[in-house]
Amino acid sequence: MHQFLDSNNMWLVAAAWMLLAAVSAFIAIRIKMPAALVEIIAGMLAGNLIALRTNAWIDFVAGFGSILLTFLAGAEIDPVVLRRQIVPSTVLGAASFGAPFLAAMAFAYLFGHWSVDASKIAGIAMSTTSVAVVYAVMIESGLAGKEFGQIILAACFFTDLGTVVTLGLLFANYNLWLVALIAGIVAAMVLVPKLLPALIERTRRYVSEPALRVLFAVIFLLAAVATYAKSEGVLPAYFLGLACAGMMITYPDVKRRLQTMTMTLLAPFYFLKAGTYIQFGAALANAALIASLFFVKVIAKIVAVFPLARYAFKYPRSNANYLTLMMATGLTFGTISSLYGLTHHYITQAQYTALVTVVILTAVVPTAIAQALFKPREEPEEMESEVP
Repeated sequence: MHQFLDSNNMWLVAAAWMLLAAVSAFIAIRIKMPAALVEIIAGMLAGNLIALRTNAWIDFVAGFGSILLTFLAGAEIDPVVLRRQIVPSTVLGAASFGAPFLAAMAFAYLFGHWSVDASKIAGIAMSTTSVAVVYAVMIESGLAGKEFGQIILAACFFTDLGTVVTLGLLFANYNLWLVALIAGIVAAMVLVPKLLPALIERTRRYVSEPALRVLFAVIFLLAAVATYAKSEGVLPAYFLGLACAGMMITYPDVKRRLQTMTMTLLAPFYFLKAGTYIQFGAALANAALIASLFFVKVIAKIVAVFPLARYAFKYPRSNANYLTLMMATGLTFGTISSLYGLTHHYITQAQYTALVTVVILTAVVPTAIAQALFKPREEPEEMESEVP
């Protein structure tokens, strides 16, 4: 299939991508679904029907979008709520990581006859949640500012923390760059929340937003160090966002401007790009494997998370179903883990295609079901249900 657009005309390419984003937003409003899901589907259709492809600047914009989405997801978690709900967040996050990791690794090795290293990559890729998708859904549904939504975001954080740590323990290079990354994350988490408020106070009346430019510079620098350490920029961004959560509560206007810029300009490129990774021909050729891995991941998440949410932490049934399905999503760290396996020759191109297709399907299917069938109840008296 020939590429539909003249890739040499960057403005034409930009217009096409932004038009897709705009159409996706209108459709999302019309069908009452999160724009992120519609954007992924639009990217998938455009990638297959008109051969929509990325280029260097789209990759940068999409990457910046994923980093800022992750930063904002961390910044959305109220420290007071996190401390109060640390037990359910960590327990649900650990279960959400551990069960699909072991199940997918065992399935790939025993039934898919993958190598040991390839099976480990499959387990890691299937263990993830999608902070980017969950955060976008929490914002659009109004749950981000409520305790239940923040519990979901915190649990997703601990799930993906398990994913990142496991990938590092099993495959990462232990060198000075890794030490520099850890030191950089710790330093940024300590210094930025202390120094940035003074900059905001002194410069907030200027439209040039110098304080936010400093924040972006720190995020870019951490992402650069993460790249040298064979990691990804979303990891330090999440920790930095978590450290800046209290500051963002103090300056809601700053957070709102960051959200508007991210959700309007940057995030659509990330979600559209994610959709282009699914190629219909390759997906059909590996349909049985893709379906099997999809059900292994989703069933493992349900078996591990739902009983804890419903019976251990006593959430209403609709909330427990909703939380479980949100934890079954995947996108950012799933694609990162799969790409890591491919570039380091732990998995083949066919295995990579199968894993990425499953990851993107889990970004769409569980979220769509959760939004359509299990609207959570948020009134305090409704959260105090009795388990039959």
